[in-house]
Amino acid sequence: MFSVFVSAPNPDDPIAALELGERPEPEAPDGWTRVEVKAASLNHHDIFSLKGIGLPAERMPMILGTDASGIDEDGNEVLIHSVISSPGWTGDETFDPKRSLLSEVHQGTMAKYVVVPKGNLVAKPAELSFEEAACLPTAWLTAYRMLTNDSRLKPGNTVLIQGASGGVATAAMSIARAIGLRVWVTGRSEEKRQAALGHGAHEVFETGARLPGKVDAAIETVGEATWSHSLRSLRPGGTLVVSGATSGPNPKADLNRVFFLQMRIIGSTMGTRTELEGLLGLCRDTGLRPVINEVLPMSEAKRGFQAMVDGNTAGKFVFTN
Repeated sequence: MFSVFVSAPNPDDPIAALELGERPEPEAPDGWTRVEVKAASLNHHDIFSLKGIGLPAERMPMILGTDASGIDEDGNEVLIHSVISSPGWTGDETFDPKRSLLSEVHQGTMAKYVVVPKGNLVAKPAELSFEEAACLPTAWLTAYRMLTNDSRLKPGNTVLIQGASGGVATAAMSIARAIGLRVWVTGRSEEKRQAALGHGAHEVFETGARLPGKVDAAIETVGEATWSHSLRSLRPGGTLVVSGATSGPNPKADLNRVFFLQMRIIGSTMGTRTELEGLLGLCRDTGLRPVINEVLPMSEAKRGFQAMVDGNTAGKFVFTN
């Protein structure tokens, strides 16, 4: 079957590691099922996989992709929850120390078919297209958990979202607006800041700019480049929620500020199946939809990967079969 995959990592030139071609069709073990993929979306996780980050060479070749929507073996329209917990695990899947995402241990979604545990299938609302639904399980679910479970935010509170064009950040803008938050966003370019206004931001600022007031929470996915600004922007007792570090993982801690102003720093990773169902309900009930940069056939996936590597994204890239 035609697939988007990696056979050998390339830390310096991830696009050079990207392969498009034939891979064997997957077989579903006991308790798993096969899904015909209609749409799969691109995430930074896929770029990390090409670099060999979180995906050692001994697990390759590996089909890329964590997100997908499609048709299950019974003909149902489904969405895949991509957090694969270990056998027998109960409770919050994100706390399972042996959990993985699709394309880390098990083959990913950028192919004609993918196999997943039966419990990882979620019914796709008829109101969402396959392309829209495929955007939700990683970046959008991560943003949803950050804004609901982790941040302690209430309607009317102000949230700062660092980075105007990242996948999680773009999702967070739209979700934050939909749940009644005041949304402030930073961006490196005027073009990206203006795009953020269309994605849900109430106000936009240059990266590192002095804000007109303190915020109740900051959503951090950039890391070293924006960490200090996030801490300086928080009110006393405010919350910084971090789920990524695209600019580097080792910022200045500024611990004096953290403990003196009693700030909360919360790490966040993905979300549960229940939270994914909650996100789908929010989309269904409010009309919220993911921002899609471009829909491409799977055979043209390289264009989307290159745009993400170059930082030229303003929403999700979706690949279709």
